[in-house]
Amino acid sequence: MIARMSQSALLIAGYPWTFWLGWVWSAYSVVLTVWIVMQRRSPVSTLAWIVALNLMPVVGLAVYAAFGPQRLRRQRLKRWHRKAALMSRQELQALRAEHAETPLWARQHAGLIERACGLPMSSAQEVEILPSGDATLAALLREIERAERHVHLEYYIFEPDQTGARLLRALAERARAGVRVRLLVDAVGSARLLWFRHRPLLDELRAAGGELAVFHPARLDRLRPLVNLRTHRKIVVIDGNAGFVGGVNITDEENEQINPDLAFRDTHLLIRGGAVRWLQYLFLQDWHYADGAAPAPHEDLLPREPPGSLPVQIAASGPDSDAEAIHRAMIDALNLARERAWLTTPYFVPTEAALLALTNAALRGVQVKLIVPERSNSRIVDAAARSYFQELQDAGVLVFEYRGRMLHAKTLLVDEQYGMVGSANFDNRSFRLNFEVAAVVLEREFNQQLAEMFEADLSHCRQAPAQRNAPPHQRLFEAVARLASPLL
Repeated sequence: MIARMSQSALLIAGYPWTFWLGWVWSAYSVVLTVWIVMQRRSPVSTLAWIVALNLMPVVGLAVYAAFGPQRLRRQRLKRWHRKAALMSRQELQALRAEHAETPLWARQHAGLIERACGLPMSSAQEVEILPSGDATLAALLREIERAERHVHLEYYIFEPDQTGARLLRALAERARAGVRVRLLVDAVGSARLLWFRHRPLLDELRAAGGELAVFHPARLDRLRPLVNLRTHRKIVVIDGNAGFVGGVNITDEENEQINPDLAFRDTHLLIRGGAVRWLQYLFLQDWHYADGAAPAPHEDLLPREPPGSLPVQIAASGPDSDAEAIHRAMIDALNLARERAWLTTPYFVPTEAALLALTNAALRGVQVKLIVPERSNSRIVDAAARSYFQELQDAGVLVFEYRGRMLHAKTLLVDEQYGMVGSANFDNRSFRLNFEVAAVVLEREFNQQLAEMFEADLSHCRQAPAQRNAPPHQRLFEAVARLASPLL
């Protein structure tokens, strides 16, 4: 009797519960698959999400809600853009008059970036390469001390440690002197700064008149969280004519004075001149998106700068655009290479197009060198990166692993005139998910300085062996990490 009751309890409308569970799972699978396909993302990423969500029906759905592909719509600052573009066109005319002939490849590459992200070629009087976190901090504090009108800062990581506290005190001092200070930080990367116990640091800045905005904080009114879409940009603009951009965050981990043996090896730029207006434009657009208010484009924020002799173009990308400007710019630069293409990146998880650009350059005889960390702060990314080594080496790419400390620089130099420094890693996340920014400088001396830094970094590297004797479990882990690379 008990057995018969137990069996009937498992029947629903005359069918076993497993029959109905199968139908529910099938319906879930069809609906979810159609939903993901309709996102129209890359085929590899789409298939990876479909497989993951079908294998993990409940957990996978929660993960997709937080980390799956999402589209953003942001209001463009059209008045800002029109005024800045007019200034850049005037600078570009003066720059072309100074140089006899701009190479066709340079004009076409600049046109690609402009059409992909709307930021035209401009110029600068000076571009200074800052080869470390402490050099960047020293330059930043110096420029902040000189600020007369405003200081705008946007960071992914801004830690409440010694480095962060020192910078916040400097900002508060300028705010008390009447300088307009605006600080925009990412809610995930700078989470510790926003914790309650670190609020006194921010309270001092606010009490002095400084302003704070947070990019994509957790909010209950959002249908889907924006955990996976971050501002990875590092932008500072001072009085509209001095700007910082590159890979350095505000943290003791990048400060050699505090952490002399293990401070990250990183690269940043200090730019003076007209090109800074596009860093200003990006900051104000991000500020408007995070804070809801955008200042009018008056002279203090968009000053007229005399034309400089250095061609500089700011490139920007993010999940509010499908154009992938930095991704396209890197691929195009690699395709333009005729003699050398030297790439430094802390996270190497290339898209198929980026991998083809690297290997194509090597196969046609270009000297392609790649420096990655021997050990980064992400074990799964390291494993995914190593899964590509054999393919790169077979094509002739020279792969080097930076030893000792964490390599965090993101640089690309091509031949003798092209150099790029920015916040974007050579991976799917930077190309498609994060808000990123980079500066492209078309000048021989700048390229040579990057080359000298690259060669100095090589002295801390070991060349990856052509034949790796990794144990089977390590090779399996690398293969699985590569399979997950579209999601990293």
